[in-house]
Amino acid sequence: MTRRPTVTRTVRHAVLPLGALAAGFAMAQTAPAPAAASKPAEAVTEATTVLPTVKLKATADVQGKDSLQATTTRIGKGTQELRDVPQSVTVVTERLIDDRNLDTLKQALHNAAGITFQAAEGGEEDIRVRGFSLSGTGDLYVDGMRDPALYDRDTFNNDRIEVLRGSASMLFGRGSTGGVVNQASKNPLLMNQGQVDVTVGSGEYLRTVADVNVRTGDDSAFRVNAMLTQADNYGAKIDKKGVAPSFRWGIGTADEFLASFYHLEYNNVPNYGIGWVNGTTANIPAKNFYGMASDYVVGGADFATLSHTHRFGDGGELKTMARTGRYTRDFWASTIRFPTGTTSLTNSTVINRGNQGRAHEYNTHYVQSDYTRTFNALGFKHSLIAGADFAIEGADRDNYSSNPIKPTTTVGTPNDGASIADTRKRAWSRSFDSKAAGVYAQDMVELSPTWKVVGGLRFDRFSGSNDFAAVTATNGTVTPGGHYERSDNMWSHRVGVMWQPDPLWSFHFSHGTSFNTSGDTYSYDALGSKTPPEKSRNIELGAKLDLLDGALSSRVALFHSEKFNERNRDPDTAAAQYLLSGKRHAQGMEVDFAGKLTPQWELYASWAWTWTATIDASVTASEVGTNPGLTPKHSGSVWSTYQITPKLRVGAGANGVSRQSPVGNTAVVAKGYVTADLMAEYRLDPITLKLNVTNVADVLYGDQLYRGHAVAGAPRTVQLTVSTKF
Repeated sequence: MTRRPTVTRTVRHAVLPLGALAAGFAMAQTAPAPAAASKPAEAVTEATTVLPTVKLKATADVQGKDSLQATTTRIGKGTQELRDVPQSVTVVTERLIDDRNLDTLKQALHNAAGITFQAAEGGEEDIRVRGFSLSGTGDLYVDGMRDPALYDRDTFNNDRIEVLRGSASMLFGRGSTGGVVNQASKNPLLMNQGQVDVTVGSGEYLRTVADVNVRTGDDSAFRVNAMLTQADNYGAKIDKKGVAPSFRWGIGTADEFLASFYHLEYNNVPNYGIGWVNGTTANIPAKNFYGMASDYVVGGADFATLSHTHRFGDGGELKTMARTGRYTRDFWASTIRFPTGTTSLTNSTVINRGNQGRAHEYNTHYVQSDYTRTFNALGFKHSLIAGADFAIEGADRDNYSSNPIKPTTTVGTPNDGASIADTRKRAWSRSFDSKAAGVYAQDMVELSPTWKVVGGLRFDRFSGSNDFAAVTATNGTVTPGGHYERSDNMWSHRVGVMWQPDPLWSFHFSHGTSFNTSGDTYSYDALGSKTPPEKSRNIELGAKLDLLDGALSSRVALFHSEKFNERNRDPDTAAAQYLLSGKRHAQGMEVDFAGKLTPQWELYASWAWTWTATIDASVTASEVGTNPGLTPKHSGSVWSTYQITPKLRVGAGANGVSRQSPVGNTAVVAKGYVTADLMAEYRLDPITLKLNVTNVADVLYGDQLYRGHAVAGAPRTVQLTVSTKF
């Protein structure tokens, strides 16, 4: 069980990559430069020659909080130009996060089309991309390292959220069927700056976020981001806080280091949603909360990261990262259900409150090392990425017994403040320990000035063991159950071809694979411990086009994603393993725009049309030919702002999803919806006032869906933010 060296400035410029050099120029415009007498003459000459040519790139990428557009991504290994990634990538920048007051990862991902959310039993993040699950235990990352635990993720330390769509096991190993989500952290910069934002709003909402960056030397800086959020939230209370300090030194030198720590804690009242009525979401205002005041979800995340980047004289770069983390989550929620046979609702309709609760603890340790280099060989230009990663993960789960009977309530008495004593007995349920190792290499070969081919291969070994309790008595006494374990070896690949007729246009065709082990959810059962991994593939034809002389980026892709040996339970009671006989696929088109239409008019738009999403094979005959659930035909988001005067900026946007069901072959359907948002911002330097109204028309819609219930999207919300910079 788990429980239980100095480099001269001349050398620095020789090895400094373009992005870091651009960053140094942008920072130099706002931070006091070291005395000129301390600079060697040759360094001054080189800076005078090179720096002006990269100023625009520094503005776009280093100071990206002032733009909806991104031209690079950190979701792969190292920093890459988006045009050189042969798969679809959507970037939610810090500008968009700030404009729309996107406080959580879920809120941010509503701006990336084709993403839906399951109302998971524990209220945790269960995210779907192209209809395939990105569960909180698999495909979420922080700065390119796995972020596996179930916790309520906040955006206070993010400068962008990146979504890579389609199979990606060649880069990331197990999981990655629908894609991966990377939360890019705010890193220290060579400048002195600070910002404090205070937001007040509907539901007695109060949020304070601070971001302070201090230059501590010629090549070092310290940065700290902090957050405190509290709200009554009509009964589903929010109380969370976080802090993320980081120190970076050797910036731009041959050896650069980063040490960071992230702490998040919360003590909230969970909103478990409400049951379905007549096959659709209940017509009850989203503000209505029917849980109990004694319900809770308590948890947090603590992880420390140390990274080292060595830049070789030949242009190669080796980046090594190590992270250790501990994550906890303990919740007691009320499942909200109507009595059997309820077909209509009145204020006197009875609501039953059931019990749902468990506790988790995760302990994780990761090390990964990635090498990148561009070189010429055999008459061609090569861009190589290669590396290895190692993981040790442990997960403990406790269940509760002796659940007390919760009092009923009625539709007409939301947030009644009822509370009962917690007399439950907590007992260990299972422990899962795993080790994983992977090694990979990918080469992008430039065949001509306009044609590039990409080929990558990865090998993974994953082994896990699971101990579990057979029986937990009402008094919390545990009877040991058994032990299961399994090891798997898997190969993954990605191949692609890109045609780039000019610096602004790039077209690609790619094929990639992925795999999911039986232990992806930190658990083996008797059949799963004997079952090999599921396999998936993604085929994509797409284009990345920069328009208006590069001011506006666009992306379009046609995709076919398929899981071709999905686990199914064998109807034979004597079966030794799950059948890998299931199949499902999704195909469609995605379109993104981000950037400026004019110097004053900025646009972000993301739209997905999944015209086919089908279960092709299943042991349950009635499921064949049906939609697998949480895969609407249409989904999208649009946000646009206009700078009316140098001080006044306004914005408007909308989010929408067509009708969808929580699972395949179900009798419940959530109707489609479109919500509208408005924003107005006025600058009184150094203070900025910003007013946001989200869901202006107070549209009632099902946002997170499950078989037995749906969680409504947020009602109309008004928020005022006061920001000050120093």
